[in-house]
Amino acid sequence: MYYPEELVEEVRLKNDIVDVISGYVKLQKKGSSHFGLCPFHNEKSPSFSVSRGKQMYYCFGCGAGGNVFTFLMEYENYSFVEALKVLADRAGVDLPEMEYSREAKEKAELRTVLLEINKLAAKYFYAQLKSEQGRTAYTYLRDRKLSDATITAFGLGYSNKYSNDLYRYLKTKGYPDEMILKAGLISADEKHGAYDKFWNRVMFPIMDANNRVIGFGGRVMGDGKPKYLNSPETPVFDKSRNLYGLHRARTSRKPYFLICEGYMDVIALHQAGFTNAVASLGTALTAGHAALIKRYVNEVYLTYDSDDAGTRAALRAVPILKSAGITAKVIRMEPYKDPDEFIKNLGAEAFEERIRQAGNGFLFSLRMLERDYDMESPEGRTAFMRETAGRLAEFEEDIERSNYIEAVAKEYRVNPEELKKLVVKTAVSAGLAKPAERPKATMNREKGREDGILKSQRILLTWLIEDENIFRQIEKVIGPEDFLEPLYHTVAELLYQQHKAGAMNPAQIINHFTDEDEHRRAAELFHTKLPELSTAQEKEKALRETLIRIKQNSLDERAGRLDPADIEGLKRLMEDKRALQRMKELHISIN
Repeated sequence: MYYPEELVEEVRLKNDIVDVISGYVKLQKKGSSHFGLCPFHNEKSPSFSVSRGKQMYYCFGCGAGGNVFTFLMEYENYSFVEALKVLADRAGVDLPEMEYSREAKEKAELRTVLLEINKLAAKYFYAQLKSEQGRTAYTYLRDRKLSDATITAFGLGYSNKYSNDLYRYLKTKGYPDEMILKAGLISADEKHGAYDKFWNRVMFPIMDANNRVIGFGGRVMGDGKPKYLNSPETPVFDKSRNLYGLHRARTSRKPYFLICEGYMDVIALHQAGFTNAVASLGTALTAGHAALIKRYVNEVYLTYDSDDAGTRAALRAVPILKSAGITAKVIRMEPYKDPDEFIKNLGAEAFEERIRQAGNGFLFSLRMLERDYDMESPEGRTAFMRETAGRLAEFEEDIERSNYIEAVAKEYRVNPEELKKLVVKTAVSAGLAKPAERPKATMNREKGREDGILKSQRILLTWLIEDENIFRQIEKVIGPEDFLEPLYHTVAELLYQQHKAGAMNPAQIINHFTDEDEHRRAAELFHTKLPELSTAQEKEKALRETLIRIKQNSLDERAGRLDPADIEGLKRLMEDKRALQRMKELHISIN
């Protein structure tokens, strides 16, 4: 939903950034700013700065920065609208209600009711676990070495032996059969009527990223089948797009996730201090899971069971994760079956060591591939390397493919140049690539030039914010029209408008962008690392060169689009080119 900029700005102004961030990070005032340990990367000395005057934060260590909305989006993994709603509620600002169509309103109301039912069911199961009826289930969990604190933290429960207890309880709360059925908590047929989906099982509530119960997993007590039973798909539960434990793992602040196979593995890892563990919900890892993971981390460690099924699951997961841009490593559990058994027997420190020893996912897949070939015979080894070359040919980026060719060559003691030739030959044969052509150097030069111009524009925008004195000196020679990248152009326009009005406010400019990607890119613009120069003369020279580079690029772009019949346009272009020559002699006073 679109919210007016005036309303967004009201919410921002009523949420002082120091007060908000103090709820997450311990800050200490030093001069005009507040400092603390950065929540976005591990550090021992504070480099995370929060400015009450600018209403911005910035980490000198990792470069994270932005306004109060950016912080919540980065820390809580909220969308812009989610961050806006949280801060509006915090400040007591009423946001206008979204206008729904009748169909959308009915769908939203259904989801609300189903979430209410699931929440009640979770509380009911938890109460059953702590009752006399749940003694066997509670003993089972304690025998699995789970503490009471862990049981409570994950909301574990019990569905007792009577097959309609939950159904009768939810009926007393006024919910009709139709809604309980849609929640996936009961089954119904003509012979038996309505009866509970889960009975005589330890219950694992499944929560979404916002801590709402969306479904359940149940582990049977005794020898019943199936051993594990999950909620069916419902309007609030899609097992291919949710992960068990994500509601806790997303705030772990670790740069990677540990991906497990089962609920107990996740819980055991969290209890041992590995709070970044998640698991797929009774299904193989999917592209939907990978897309969800990508929202939080760029790297995962697969901790699947050490049996053949676990190995196959890991082999299936690696290419899915790679397609989503996620690096995968594989942790070996031997001599134990899974993380739960491993930690019970060897402890958290040993598991931490296994994380450090984790192997690259692609190389792991090759080691598993070796099983299909006689690696002791020349024929078998050659066939293996051909298959390996085919897999290497699937890497799209040249640098990544080259790095893996070197790694594989080292691992299997082959000549990297010979392996590279085999990869190229395989790619051409499979239609994955065209025969090699002589590269055009101009293409690389153009790409480098484009990247250099964008960097120059980012540096200048940061400079203008940092020093208003510079702004006053250059505003007549560089304008918003010289910032050609669309987002940079918009930011420059807003910045020049603010300067003209006498109130520079980068935190407000970032508000203009409600699209998550644009918001983050705009926030980064104001925290571009400036050149490390020691003297005022060096800074003046660097700034002048930056201005000339941007102006020259702008003129080149205009010249390329100019209609030869446009006499007035040609005159303006010639005037600007003369002005460019004068810029080379421009003196800029650096404070």
